[in-house]
Amino acid sequence: MNALNLLPIAALALLAACGQPGAERQAPAAGSAQEAAVELKAPAGTYKLDPTHAALLWSVPHNNISNYTARFTRLEATLTLDPANLENSRIQAVIDPTSVSTGYPGDYKAGHPDTGFDSFDEDIAQAEHFLNAGRFPQITFNSTAVEQTGPRTAKVTGDLTFLGVSRPVTLDARFIGEIEKHPFLGVPALGFAAEGAIKRSDFGMPVGPLGDEVTIRFDGEFVQDAQPQPAG
Repeated sequence: MNALNLLPIAALALLAACGQPGAERQAPAAGSAQEAAVELKAPAGTYKLDPTHAALLWSVPHNNISNYTARFTRLEATLTLDPANLENSRIQAVIDPTSVSTGYPGDYKAGHPDTGFDSFDEDIAQAEHFLNAGRFPQITFNSTAVEQTGPRTAKVTGDLTFLGVSRPVTLDARFIGEIEKHPFLGVPALGFAAEGAIKRSDFGMPVGPLGDEVTIRFDGEFVQDAQPQPAG
């Protein structure tokens, strides 16, 4: 049980499609770059992740018989959105590895007295062969490219830094929806999902009963940052 990261995530959305002036418009093929436009209501600007409406899950093969799934409960992310040109958008995320939550139901300490940890969550977070949070207190993701693949989809590539190792990771992102005015916060809001995979061995983690490939899934809502930006 381990591996992970983050995740964490990416921006996306729109595509304007139109034919030649005066030409009869044809129904586009599914997945075509000529699909009907999705007009974003969310204005350009900086958006912050709403932690009360966010989930970062990871799963890893366990003994070749199932996928073990857990999540991180503390993460921060900032989305810089350019709706006119999505490829100029970017996202940064920071995950707290000590916030791993496995939902382990038993008495872990009684069943694993030699580990020295009181819970399975603590073992994964702190053990040197797992997340080693005492030495590496953050997992980060910083996007380097956004490639729009459809009116509601994009590939978001970025540098994932995990256990002191940085590797490029590409996530498949899907725009879910948006509102011009959040019902409680009164600012624009939008949400998206992102999925991807990493190999634990790429970050120096040993592979044994746990498989090498870790699947990541993020779902989250972002609200426009209403804080005034410094001049200049």
